[in-house]
Amino acid sequence: QVQLAESGGGLVQAGASLTLSCAASGHTFTNYAMGWFRQAPGKEREFVAAITWSGRRTYYADSVKGRFTISRDNVKNTVYLQMNSLKPEDTAVYYCATRQSFGGSSYYTEGKQYDYWGQGTQVTVSS
Repeated sequence: QVQLAESGGGLVQAGASLTLSCAASGHTFTNYAMGWFRQAPGKEREFVAAITWSGRRTYYADSVKGRFTISRDNVKNTVYLQMNSLKPEDTAVYYCATRQSFGGSSYYTEGKQYDYWGQGTQVTVSS
């Protein structure tokens, strides 16, 4: 059974950095594409970043492009989200998600494309 566990959230001031981690288990990590999503109170869940199973291709929402970096370590079965220059509007619960990938160059940007989700980790950015 595929399991995902996020960590690394917290309370920081605007301009600070945080790195989220998502540890995966129960499947062959290298065959799975990964993504990060977030949901702020009263808002719809939104896409943040995605990465192919190989790690060679990444994709970002415009709102985080240039500030966030997604990466993965296929030995540690972990995907990361490095978040720099955080803003109050980045405050949300952050979720990682995964799905089996049928192509090394495939990434996915819609929540409905993912099959497995973590429980989420809270990120709060104060002004």
